[in-house]
Amino acid sequence: MTTRLSVGNLPHQMTEDQLQLLFSEAGLVTSVKIIPYLHNGLPCGFGFVEMNTMAEGQKAVSLLNGRAIEGRCLAVREDRQPARNSFGSRTRNRR
Repeated sequence: MTTRLSVGNLPHQMTEDQLQLLFSEAGLVTSVKIIPYLHNGLPCGFGFVEMNTMAEGQKAVSLLNGRAIEGRCLAVREDRQPARNSFGSRTRNRR
């Protein structure tokens, strides 16, 4: 089962290839996406990395969270988005 990680405080000049290479220290990276600003298309310093297994995802968090890259400390955590129902809407746990 893959694990999706959110990565914040990325250097704005970092490419998806560089991000994949960085996270490959922890294991097999299945996908990488750096999010651009809507108004100009330039990287906004935030992205997502999907690791092949949960163990590799946890290893990536422990290895890379807080690591300084080009003067910026990365913020790496497991992405816990709400599940989507069959209509594409996000569901919430209701009490």
